[in-house]
Amino acid sequence: MAKQTDPVCGMQIEESEAAGRSEYKGDTYYFCSTSCKDKFDESPEDYTNQ
Repeated sequence: MAKQTDPVCGMQIEESEAAGRSEYKGDTYYFCSTSCKDKFDESPEDYTNQ
């Protein structure tokens, strides 16, 4: 499977093993933990270039 980088903490994770994922402006982001996902969901513009 493909490796992704958690945009909050920078950890490399497999898509299939991600603790969560979110969609933002047409892109999918993958997270190592629900804590990182919650932080992203509160303020996605802080973690993306969009």
